[in-house]
Amino acid sequence: MFRRPYDTVPAPGGKPFSKPEESYTDILRQLLDDGTYDSKISPEYEEDTPTSVTIQIYVMSIDSLNEASMDYTVTIFLRQKWVDTRLKYTPVPGINMLELDNRLIDQVWVPDTFFANEKSASFHYVTVPNKLMHLYANGTVFYSVRVSMTLSCDMNLLAYPLDSQKCHIALESYSYTTDNVVFEWHPFQALEIQTDRLLPQFYFSGIPTVKDSCQKNYGESGNFSCLEVTLHLTRNTGYYIAQIFIPSILIVMLSWVSFWVDAEATPARISLGVLTVLTITTQGSGARSTLPRVSYIKAIDIWMATCLMFVFASLLEFAYINVLSRKRRSKLLPSLGIGPDGMLNTQAMNGNGKNDMKRESSAEQVTFTDKARMVDKVSRVIFPCAFALFNLVFWSYFLTNSE
Repeated sequence: MFRRPYDTVPAPGGKPFSKPEESYTDILRQLLDDGTYDSKISPEYEEDTPTSVTIQIYVMSIDSLNEASMDYTVTIFLRQKWVDTRLKYTPVPGINMLELDNRLIDQVWVPDTFFANEKSASFHYVTVPNKLMHLYANGTVFYSVRVSMTLSCDMNLLAYPLDSQKCHIALESYSYTTDNVVFEWHPFQALEIQTDRLLPQFYFSGIPTVKDSCQKNYGESGNFSCLEVTLHLTRNTGYYIAQIFIPSILIVMLSWVSFWVDAEATPARISLGVLTVLTITTQGSGARSTLPRVSYIKAIDIWMATCLMFVFASLLEFAYINVLSRKRRSKLLPSLGIGPDGMLNTQAMNGNGKNDMKRESSAEQVTFTDKARMVDKVSRVIFPCAFALFNLVFWSYFLTNSE
């Protein structure tokens, strides 16, 4: 009689299996429930050789990046693979691997991997614990778990908001020294990124830098294996151009309108100058409200401070013109026969007094009026040219020195 292949394949204990389903169950029972397997001991502990754990990270999404707290939130699949010779079994036709249920995973030894730069982390349990484990006949164990973490990221905000950041993912073994566990990156693809679920304000500006397997010494605790990968993120500037740079440029240009307003229109020019100063100050405070209080000057600080200087200089320009007007007035009063007390001095006028006063008054008025107009005309050219030069230097420098 013809016998199917899986009818005579022995289990680890030598018992023949009659069905693939029975083979699957019996293999797990023989491996995990026979009392010889201890999940608290590493695979090669008794052999005095370290267990090599191959690691791969699949980045599902980068959910947020906070400049104030200098951290970012990421969701990943942490995939680990190692060989546990205690879990070897005889291959069964039709069964390429054993897929373990969540309740069985806890019965298998797993590396004590932790993230060195983690602030907080959580596993996912909806609708079941998001982890899987595959056992292969040669003892290879594949373990994957979904984790959401908030990781620290030491940001350099010198070029903010035209900056690029380097954020790390650092892994280490918590309790097993290099004598027991050694981490290695996957040889072909250590890091994989799902690029369609990244932050809207950042994009990847380069290939992630994968650091070779390393060791960290913690004194009496010993040497521990570690891995590190660096993500290169560049900030999208579209939002900041629309919300910060363009409005501030328009405010600065609005302050130049006073150069075309008549010098005698004091209320109008003062109102325009004060309004632009207050507006640019408020905008600068809002732009920096979400940033940490660092000890160095950022690009946004340079930009807002320069814009404030330009609108304040426009106000000072009017103050200078106003001073010229006051000088003209103080020189006209004696020529009109008006004393310091504001009373008309009739003795100061001779027969031709009226004509003399008119000529002197007209000459003084023309002189100071021309000076005021000349200052305004010069300002109409100097202010835009100086601001354009500042923009050229600012953008040229920070667009090429974003890190």
